[in-house]
Amino acid sequence: MSLWSRITNALRPARITRDLDEELRAHLADAADHGRDPAEARRAFGSPLHHRESTRDLRLLPWLDSLRADAVFGWRQLMKRKVTSAAAVLSLALGIGSCTAAFRIIDALLLRPLPVAHADALYSVAFQGYGVDGKLGVYDSCSYPEFLRLRQAAQSQAELIAASYAGVTELTYGSDAGLERAYGQYVSGWMFPAFGLRPAAGRLFTADDDREPGAHPYAVLSYDYWSRRFARNPNIVGRALRIGDATFTIIGVGPAEFTGTETGILTDIFLPMAMKDPRTLSSPNNYWLRALVQLKPGVTRERIFEILRATHAQIQDELARTLSATEQRRTPFLKDSILLEPASAGRSNLQRDYRHSLIALAILVALSLLIACANVANLMMAQSTARAREMALRISIGAGRARLAQLLLIESAWLAFLAAALGGLFAWWTAPMILRMIDTPENPARLVLSADWRAPVFSFVLALLVTGLFGFLPALRASAIKPVSALRGANAPTRHRAMYILAALQIAFCFIVHFVAGLFVHSFDRLTAQSNGFSAERVLNFETAARTPQPPVAWQQALDRVRDTPGVERAALTVWPMMSGESGNSRITANGLSSSVNADVLRVSPGFFDALHIPIRAGADFRASGSSADSALVNEAFVKQYFNNENALGKWFLKSGAGGNTRFEIVGVVADARSRDNVRNPIRPTIYLQFYVNDAAAFRPSTRGTFVVRASTANPLAFASVLRREISSARPELRVGNIRTQT
Repeated sequence: MSLWSRITNALRPARITRDLDEELRAHLADAADHGRDPAEARRAFGSPLHHRESTRDLRLLPWLDSLRADAVFGWRQLMKRKVTSAAAVLSLALGIGSCTAAFRIIDALLLRPLPVAHADALYSVAFQGYGVDGKLGVYDSCSYPEFLRLRQAAQSQAELIAASYAGVTELTYGSDAGLERAYGQYVSGWMFPAFGLRPAAGRLFTADDDREPGAHPYAVLSYDYWSRRFARNPNIVGRALRIGDATFTIIGVGPAEFTGTETGILTDIFLPMAMKDPRTLSSPNNYWLRALVQLKPGVTRERIFEILRATHAQIQDELARTLSATEQRRTPFLKDSILLEPASAGRSNLQRDYRHSLIALAILVALSLLIACANVANLMMAQSTARAREMALRISIGAGRARLAQLLLIESAWLAFLAAALGGLFAWWTAPMILRMIDTPENPARLVLSADWRAPVFSFVLALLVTGLFGFLPALRASAIKPVSALRGANAPTRHRAMYILAALQIAFCFIVHFVAGLFVHSFDRLTAQSNGFSAERVLNFETAARTPQPPVAWQQALDRVRDTPGVERAALTVWPMMSGESGNSRITANGLSSSVNADVLRVSPGFFDALHIPIRAGADFRASGSSADSALVNEAFVKQYFNNENALGKWFLKSGAGGNTRFEIVGVVADARSRDNVRNPIRPTIYLQFYVNDAAAFRPSTRGTFVVRASTANPLAFASVLRREISSARPELRVGNIRTQT
């Protein structure tokens, strides 16, 4: 008999019994046909039960048959104790579901490899050095000239791919009235061939599309964006779109599974690296892209790392020779060291920001699962005590210790796998819910929570592990019972000690989880209760852009129209909203000394501090009629950092920039207000310069600005559409893109 037949027979015992009975009847009938007495024939063959038991093991796998019988018996036991079983399943389901939900997020962000060829050979170039805050850290920004040098040095050993940070891009497929927002990313033309990707429509970039700056204004849409925006219309290939003053032709659509190299952001539009602003491409001091390294077959990480490190050191030496000793001390990145970090799962700020948080979440859900296991193990121990006579009887009639342990472990497995199924439904709902908590328009967290084999396999393995965690000890205890003691009603003291130990572990785990949860709540309370230095209530931010730089008079006319709109209490202009995630900084020299801490720089119009209720501690605001081009306001942190809390009015400082050092006079000191979005860090030294200067010699046209509007009503969004029309009516060349409340 074949192995497959024996397996199927073990799963269909009724059929085996029926076949054996029919076989016995056939033998008896055959004996009768040959003249044998039926009674004598039955005595010769023996008992039907004996015949059935002696031959069934030859037709099936005994161990599989015992598993099936124990599974049936275990299910009946669960059905006899419905309330207790339901409590155990729900307790375990919460723990397993929480672990599975956490795994889905961790897998999507940190573990799942990119759907590209040879993802395991993909690395990212990073740098370790001192940042603008003076602290040692790791960053992965790279300039394009350095990227080209690194690629040239490693070309025989690896392929280097440049990918910019994916960011919001304003574009239109028609007139400016149809302006849209999408996530765009500049990539090397050879990225798609190197990744082994094929188009869903049209074609993808090639290396020829990225050789000459500005020569190939092409665009490739992602499959996700193509589906959402154009309902997979194949006629989109060949259509034009405009970004700023540049017009791009759509040449194709990427594959369905590929959403970009920046995990956590679904890139909508890919553009060739050569179509970036030429000044940005040629600047060695503009760090705006990531350099990905794809090793060629047979090349080790250590080998390519030595090549990149030598090239990076050479670039630093060449740059240092062009600087004076003083400038070298003011250029901390000359001391940065290069790193090569794994990037098989992509590379993004979301991974960096949430890696430690997800590890903490994994530890907490694991502890909650251990609590549930201890709870169910105690329950199983109590049940094994109640079933002592049953176990003693089984031992008395010949059941071995291994068979009893198997019986109880299968009952535990029923609980674990029922809990895993219920927990899977819980995880299916909670993982997207957790993701929505951190998915904001300004900082999107768009992960692909695929419904593939990874989460079910994780749940299955977790169910097996849980079965051992809460079922092994009760099964071991129950299988070691002594029939005489059990029948006499004597209870072993060791069983009570085991239950006490499990209860103690459960209490300990609960204490840890509650303690850590208390720390989280306390931290959250402190972070939300702290003052950011300005009033955010009833404040709207209108982020506005123009296709070409606009003179100060254009911005002033639009601002005057906004101020005259009914319902507007205060209004002012700045470059970007407070705590928006954008920032600018510069090295400062004051009193002839340069600090290791850079100062943040924000350009604002007169009335900005009044609109946000930021107190002016000393001096005065910029004058609406036009202040001197070299005047600046600073915050109290700046005075403390650079002037040791002394009176700073009338004093000067130097701000370094691309054109050299610029001298500014301090005309006012304002209270500390948080401009950066990291609420864990202290408020940094900040310089406030004029958004525009009316002096003819300091004419500063601008392509972007943000109208900061304090409304007189409790719901400022109620008249957002009115203000949008007023801005466009005052200056049609100004296009309002994003409208956000300051809260």
